[in-house]
Order: sequence, then structure tokens, then C-alpha cells
Amino acid sequence: MTDRLAGVRLAPYTTLRVGGPARAFAEAGSAEELIGLVAGADRDGEPVLVLGGGSNLVVADEGFAGLVVRVRSRGVAVSAEGERVVVTAEAGEDWDALVARCVAEGLAGIECLSGIPGLAGATPIQNVGAYGQEVAQTITSVRVYDRRAGATTVLTPEECRFGYRHSLFKEDPGRYVVLSVSYALTRSRLSTPIAYRELAAALGVEQGERAPLAEVRAAVLELRRRKGMVLDPGDPDTRSAGSFFTNPILTREQAAELELRAPGFPRWDMPDGTVKVPAAWLIENAGFPKGYARGRARISTKHTLAITNPSGEATAREVLALAREIRAGVQEKFGVELVNEPVMVGISL
Repeated sequence: MTDRLAGVRLAPYTTLRVGGPARAFAEAGSAEELIGLVAGADRDGEPVLVLGGGSNLVVADEGFAGLVVRVRSRGVAVSAEGERVVVTAEAGEDWDALVARCVAEGLAGIECLSGIPGLAGATPIQNVGAYGQEVAQTITSVRVYDRRAGATTVLTPEECRFGYRHSLFKEDPGRYVVLSVSYALTRSRLSTPIAYRELAAALGVEQGERAPLAEVRAAVLELRRRKGMVLDPGDPDTRSAGSFFTNPILTREQAAELELRAPGFPRWDMPDGTVKVPAAWLIENAGFPKGYARGRARISTKHTLAITNPSGEATAREVLALAREIRAGVQEKFGVELVNEPVMVGISL
């Protein structure tokens, strides 16, 4: 079992680079170690924070008054099941490395999710998605440790209750610790149909057409780099938690009200009759341009959805102050409430 350390500062373990010390800190090199650490803390009544890649996390300046368990389990298993190939990754596997491997081996289904930082174990939690794909389209099962039952179990996609940036894991936060995730992919040198207009344009294809896997991955990475969404130590805009706000989904009535305030606003009409609105457009048109700053926290100079810590010296308080200002401005101008995408630890928006 890994040693427990006291007072480890959490900021370096997050891509936003904010967060105070953990009362205790340990690394889990296997699913068994992960279960042991979490179960032991639960028996002792000690709060637990399971830490993956730290790319979707905002930790309070006061840190975390409990045990932080950093997931370091590794391993990928591949098995053929009829026409599909099931890839099972341990929770601590680097997500983009897994995508790169699948693309190189001619396995289609997650190529549009290239360049997303973090670990495989985090992907089902918020149903990671980008450029027209989301992991809910390929996940076949998630093996978890159920802290309430004190036992491991395997959840089906239906049990995971996937929605837009949503899952069972968000409905009952902290109950389940992801141990491994299985994805059903298709053996093909061509991608799944390209659903996202911007990506289709970059590839020179029509929406609904397919393209070579390697070309799709390269195009996605380039699009993400332009937006500061690929981690790069030399680019201050990548010191962020990714998109800070989700795209609001409005009812018909809410969409009608927004139309009165902003005629012709950009929108995606959803199959269930709701309307998705780009948060970036709302933010920019509420008076918050790229590069807008409050203290040492700043909106990315490349993408309005990202709040960054360009100097690496901003505090969580400064980040939250900027986020609250943006949220209030959008609410006042458009009557739409933005919801944070990153997980908040010890703080709330």
C-alpha cells in the first residue's frame, strides 16, 4: 500500500493550478489499492477526494480536509466481440494516449475525443464529449467500487444514466469510484460519421461523411490547439479547467424568451424539443471578450469558455470571482443561468 503524505499542495496536480493542501495524500497504483485506500478512509470516517488528471477540477485555496487519493492504475485489455472490439482501460490510463492507440490500431468511435486531458476513469463521470462524439456512444460498462455497499459492481450504460455532460456519477457524487471503463469500438480506418460542422469543414467533407481516422485526430488536435484546449506548458491559455461552463439547454419557453432578447441567437434544436445555446456566444455578447481579466484570473485569449490562470499564481477565489461576474452578466443580459462544468472542491459557484 502506498505511503500517506501530509500537507501536499494540490495546485500542481490540477491543470488550472489552484488549490491548497490535502490533509493526507496517497497514490493508488492498482484498482485494489484504490479500493483499499477509499474503504479504509470510509471506515475511519475520513473525507475522500479521488483525484485523476485534475483537468476538470477547481480546488479551494484552503485545500481538502481529508484523504486525496491520486489514481495511478494502468492497463488496457482488448477483446473482439463479433464485429466490434471492446477496449477496457483501467481508470488511471491517460485518455489521449488511449485515443491515440485506438486510432493507430484502426479502432473507430473515440477519434473526435482526441486531445482531451485527464484519465479514462473520468470520462463516464461527465460523459465526456467533443466535436459530435461523446463517450456514452461507445461505453459498454463501467466497473466501480460502490462506497455505500462496500463492494465492486459493474454498471451498464442504462444504469449510468448518461445525458449531456451528465451521468449517475453526478447525481450521486462520491458514491462510486470508477475502477475501469469498457468501450465498444469498430474496426475501421475511417471515422464514425462526422457530426460537427466545424470539424467537417476542417476536414473538407460534408457532415455525415467519414474520414480517415488519423486525419480526424490531427484535425481535432489542431482545432483544440487554436482554442488553447490542448495542454502545452508554453501556452498560458492552457492553464485552465477546460470549458468552465456547459452549453445551456433551454425549454421551448426559455428559448422563446431568449429570442425576444437576442433575435436570431445561435442554437442547436435538440430531438426532445429543447434548445442548446452556445455558452461562448452568450459570454462574448454579454460583454466578456477573450482576454477579459479579473485579478490574476483571465478568460482565455483563444476561447471564451475557458477561465485561465496564465501566471500560475491566481487563487481559487480569483477564478471564482471572475466566473461569478460572467455568470451574473449573462443572467442579466439574456436571462440564462450558466452552470459550471468543472467539479468544485470546497467551494461553489
